[in-house]
Amino acid sequence: MSRTGITELEIMLAVARRGTFKGAASELEMSPSAVTNAVAALEKRLGVRLFNRTTRSVALTDAGRRFMQKIAPALEMIRSASEEVSSEPNDPAGILRLNVPPESCSLWYESVLIPFLQRYPRIRVDISSQRERVDIVAEGFDAGIRLAEDIPADMIAVKLTADLRMIVVAAPDYLDRVQAPTQPEQLSEHSTLCMRMSDGSLYRWELTDQQQSYKLQGEPRFAASDLASMHKAAVAGLGIACLSEQHIAADVQAGRLVRLLPDWHVNLGALCLYYPGHRLVPPALNALTTFVRDLR
Repeated sequence: MSRTGITELEIMLAVARRGTFKGAASELEMSPSAVTNAVAALEKRLGVRLFNRTTRSVALTDAGRRFMQKIAPALEMIRSASEEVSSEPNDPAGILRLNVPPESCSLWYESVLIPFLQRYPRIRVDISSQRERVDIVAEGFDAGIRLAEDIPADMIAVKLTADLRMIVVAAPDYLDRVQAPTQPEQLSEHSTLCMRMSDGSLYRWELTDQQQSYKLQGEPRFAASDLASMHKAAVAGLGIACLSEQHIAADVQAGRLVRLLPDWHVNLGALCLYYPGHRLVPPALNALTTFVRDLR
């Protein structure tokens, strides 16, 4: 295929990743009209509509999704081969596209990402934060970061963190008004704060003390789909929350939040970097996986 054709395919993948022509244009440093025209030219040449368009967003058609799943691995091989040719063994270069959960960044930026980029100045990193899991191959990502239990079995996983856990906390203001629970079963008598998952369901805490388990019952007083809102609600004294121990360590230390049921917690497992094992590993990704393993 001509260079123009390859560029159109790269543009298509960017539009699929970003969900808008404007977002793809920003990523590729092109004008929105150039992106729109490139997609239209590709659709005309293929004789099929690849995207359904609205005034706010674009979404892949069934044909577009099938086409993307076929071309994404091939384009990745071309990009990886180009980067491998331009890279030297001790000085890898290229762009590393990662798909990560929104609230995970604080857990590995300072310990992994920043020192990695300082060590390899010719590597660029492009991070897309999405709560829902995606097909990283089909959507053009080199690797993803998720909890170990959420990683597909056919992927290679490298641990980024130690095992994580969530703990039960409340603000002193809330505890001044109620009797603090001493057993998990008493949580149903309290105002609770729960996360809303990407599929619309409520996350009901699955607590354990290593011998017994308890799943939160009843309806929460407050539910939100982002960690920042949950954190603010807990600190404001709206109720009892179950939050990542690492995210709220400073609040517990400063007394803004008080840990409850200290023998109980939610096991999350480790946060892992993962990538497909059936294709050529780009130099930038190979450098990152080696860097992470060397940190152990």
